Amino acid sequence: MPRFFPSRKGNKNNDNKTPAETSNLANDSPHPNSNDSTAGNDANSGNNGGSKSARPNSENIPPRPKLVFHCQQAHGSPTGIISGFTNVKELYQKIADCYDIPVTEILFCTLNTHKIDMTRLLGGQIGLEDFIFAHVKGQPKEVEVTKSEDALGLTITDNGAGYAFIKRIKEGSIMDKVPFIAVGDHIEKINGESLIGCRHFEVAKKLKEIEKGSTFVLRTVEPLKSGFSNIGPSTGKKGSGNLGSGKQTLRLRSSGPATVEIPDEIVTVATDKINNLLESFMGINDTELAQTIWEIGRKANNPSDFAIGIDESDLGMFGFTDDFVFDLWGAISDAKSGRLNQVSADFNEQF
Repeated sequence: MPRFFPSRKGNKNNDNKTPAETSNLANDSPHPNSNDSTAGNDANSGNNGGSKSARPNSENIPPRPKLVFHCQQAHGSPTGIISGFTNVKELYQKIADCYDIPVTEILFCTLNTHKIDMTRLLGGQIGLEDFIFAHVKGQPKEVEVTKSEDALGLTITDNGAGYAFIKRIKEGSIMDKVPFIAVGDHIEKINGESLIGCRHFEVAKKLKEIEKGSTFVLRTVEPLKSGFSNIGPSTGKKGSGNLGSGKQTLRLRSSGPATVEIPDEIVTVATDKINNLLESFMGINDTELAQTIWEIGRKANNPSDFAIGIDESDLGMFGFTDDFVFDLWGAISDAKSGRLNQVSADFNEQF
């Protein structure tokens, strides 16, 4: 029987603050102390008996544009302003700081909608005009599931910050018939074992390894439901305004700085196809992983070079089979030659 747990109390937020005040909370611009810098120069010049070195003329250095994004909590909150992040974890921390909530409360983010829309998930790229909605933890749920078939019918993704959650439930599958389990639920525990901090492929593997015919306990946490039906971004200026053309995106990486890019149609189609293969063969969905695979394949001249590139990268931890690597290379080769014009929407989850 399903067991429900008390819903978490409302998170602290900026309910009494204006957007301008919220902006101040999220403003992380550094405030350099010129006196500290000068003091260091004085000490050095004093020790050497010389004069201060000339400071560079900052007037000749053009100011670096600052990317600013607007955000809300999906269940309802004032609009916040965040900036200064280079990866997903930093983005979540900025949102948490903006609303004075623990970063562990954020399950995932969607772009330009407060709804739990898996087609709008925030992944490795954010449009410069995008409005970010943060979905926070709601009610925990615990159900018993009997694995009567080989596949449960789930597609798992993660938020890049330690939480795996359900992205898709196959119609007519075992999990489709389990009450109260829904798309967007964070998979917190299996048989009492915490999965916090696990990547999507690790959670998928644990589900796949459950023996057919056995019963297990699944604990999930649903996103906090919205009490408002018309919440949404303001109709005024949003995003980074003068920087965004509607096509440019901010590319977030797990390592290295974020960069502003103009999406390439071939790259977009190729990464979608690779993501579909990941979903079909491994039951996971990860745009950043798909983009990494594409970048390795783009530089390779043949399947052998591609396989070596996979093995020598951080992707070796996934343990891709030779057949799967060959299928990935087929998608990449088709994309390079222009044969990959559309992506199939059919998925065959394997766990």
